[in-house]
Amino acid sequence: MKRALFLLMITLMFGTAFAQPKQRRVQKSEQQQQSLPQQPQTQLPQTQQQQAQTQQPKQSQRKNPSSSMSVRAQISFPTAVDMPEEVVWRRDIYRELDLSKDVNAGLYYPVEPQGKQLNLFTYIFKLAQNGYIPVYEYPTDGSDVFTNETRVDMKTILDNYHIFYEEQDGKLKVDNSDIPSSEVKKFFLKESAYYDQANSSFHIKVLALCPVMLREDDFGGESTQYPLFWVKYSDLEPFLNRQTVMPSSLNNAATMTMDDFFTLNMYRGQIYKTNNAQGKTLAQYCPDEAAMTAEQKRIEKELDDFRKNIFGDPAKKDSLDSIAKLELASKKGKIKAAKNNSSRTKAGKSKKGKTTTPANSSARVTVRRQRH
Repeated sequence: MKRALFLLMITLMFGTAFAQPKQRRVQKSEQQQQSLPQQPQTQLPQTQQQQAQTQQPKQSQRKNPSSSMSVRAQISFPTAVDMPEEVVWRRDIYRELDLSKDVNAGLYYPVEPQGKQLNLFTYIFKLAQNGYIPVYEYPTDGSDVFTNETRVDMKTILDNYHIFYEEQDGKLKVDNSDIPSSEVKKFFLKESAYYDQANSSFHIKVLALCPVMLREDDFGGESTQYPLFWVKYSDLEPFLNRQTVMPSSLNNAATMTMDDFFTLNMYRGQIYKTNNAQGKTLAQYCPDEAAMTAEQKRIEKELDDFRKNIFGDPAKKDSLDSIAKLELASKKGKIKAAKNNSSRTKAGKSKKGKTTTPANSSARVTVRRQRH
């Protein structure tokens, strides 16, 4: 009887212990863990922490394409590197590229897309239409301001210049036949010629492009040019590396990317404006075509002279190499003059020795011929 009562009490004790609510058991386990001594957290060494941080993906940071370029590549392809702000000399120039000329014809043909081959305007048009690059308005004064206020919607451009399009699911759709690629026969180009004192080099960097549409009126008169929009070259550059162009008609196998074409300054265009305090174009202060041509040649000569005379005027021979050559030439001249003087003195002594006669020698008798 006593043994049965003892077993009943033990079962009741275990039953009450396991019958406690789950929350109360969790609290007891937490209290027991807090009562235990806490072990110190192990810290990784600093080098391992840096490696762990570098292994984490940095999606928020945009990788600079020029960071992986060598110094030689940055000098050879300066458009891949942003122009320094602290340059000591810089001049902004606006050019007009005529695509009918053979040197620029690679940017115009093919007029309609042929497979993956596109001309420059069609490529820019499709990039802007799909929202890959922003475009900026071309004001009446011809200035270029690249801000959010001057950004223009592609639909506005299509409406202003009567380019047929369709809108499907909020996206613009323009057929290749409706793109006015054949009418864009000019480009306005802004470039900056500057001297980089960090590596003592002279560069010409393309800053912006503006396609110009030449459209005839209904009466068949002279075609009127319409500058469509400005686009920054830095926005275009990653895409121009994917499109090729044929720079020469003599060798059809020689192709290069459009980015290399602009980077190597293989385009040719007449200057129509330079940045000045008054903001005037050449046509505003040149009275006629002859004066404008002379002004264009003068500006081109100024740029060429500055590029050639960065390290001094070669005609004055003020470089270290020319000074060393002059010193060497002067030394050679002095040595040669000294040799000539020594040879002359020796010759003089020998002549004197021949003319002098000894004392015991007979006198020389001369007979003078007389006239009879």
